[in-house]
Amino acid sequence: MGCVVVTLSPLLVDLFPGSTRQVDVEAATVGAMILALDQRWPGMGDRITDSRPAIRKHINVFVDGDRARLDTPLSPGAKVYIITAISGG
Repeated sequence: MGCVVVTLSPLLVDLFPGSTRQVDVEAATVGAMILALDQRWPGMGDRITDSRPAIRKHINVFVDGDRARLDTPLSPGAKVYIITAISGG
């Protein structure tokens, strides 16, 4: 397990006072990374994942440019982006 760099969407940062746009997290998978974020900022995990569990429809997680799932492995130094989808008509 190694440290990854997570960039959070501005919406998540606004919802969780004390959070930052970029944070280093020790995790081996995307799911473990989300648990670590939830431990730092309780409730953040519920904003990112649903009860199945899976990443919510309106949230996109990318690891080194590739779309990720909860079981996606993380390599030390990976760049992870958690982005909220923009919808409209």
